[in-house]
Amino acid sequence: MAATSPANIFILAGQSNMAGRGGVSKDPTTDKNVWDGYIPPESQPNQSIFRFTADMVWEQAREPLHWDIDVVKTNGVGPGMPFANELLAKAGPSIGTIGLVPCAIGGSHLREWVKGTDRYTKLVERMKRSEEHGGKVKGFFWYQGESDAAVEEEAKSYERELSKFFTDLRADVNHPDLPIILVKIVTHDFFISPDFEFKDEVWNAQEAVTQKLPNVRMVDGRVAVGNFDEGLNEDRGHLNVKSEVNLGKMFAHSYYSNFAHFIS
Repeated sequence: MAATSPANIFILAGQSNMAGRGGVSKDPTTDKNVWDGYIPPESQPNQSIFRFTADMVWEQAREPLHWDIDVVKTNGVGPGMPFANELLAKAGPSIGTIGLVPCAIGGSHLREWVKGTDRYTKLVERMKRSEEHGGKVKGFFWYQGESDAAVEEEAKSYERELSKFFTDLRADVNHPDLPIILVKIVTHDFFISPDFEFKDEVWNAQEAVTQKLPNVRMVDGRVAVGNFDEGLNEDRGHLNVKSEVNLGKMFAHSYYSNFAHFIS
């Protein structure tokens, strides 16, 4: 356990592909999802990378980062560790330690995250508590929208609601300039709808929010995945290990090229 907060704290929020499903597949004998335990080189532990647990204490970060957060689902490799390792490689050891705060919940809708909900209250609390012993939140990563892309009403209100969510969050954690990087979604929630019917509305909303709000950038999840036959799990809804690693590196490159002054 770490007695002090890591210097540079990053929030990982959204739904399943942020929590990490890399290496997770269905066991044919039990019909339950299991993680194969494989951790790629890019996601290996590093003595300079810490994780904020569900009990709100700092410990050395290890995959799966969301094991005690997204508790009703099976978690595997996500983008958090490859992001942190890549950022350290790019910025160098002089930036100090990195803290990852897992907050993502599989299958969640944006309406479950907006101000006034329990999830929003817990998110704000985790962000504030993570800074209690000296560190500072330097970035917020958001990978969500698959659930909303399967519901017409939610997809059409996504721009308004996401903009308000980011604005409220910045105000309530007292970080008006907080860097935010969101992911342009790749897939949708197959459990809600077999059709990816409203993806265009969500994509347009994500692009509009990126243009409208300051210090918001977007990385394209489709680039991280590449060939869908090679980049998704068997369920076709979740990023596999390779794609999660690609996404983490994209987070690091986007953050460093746009917001390096926040950590220098």
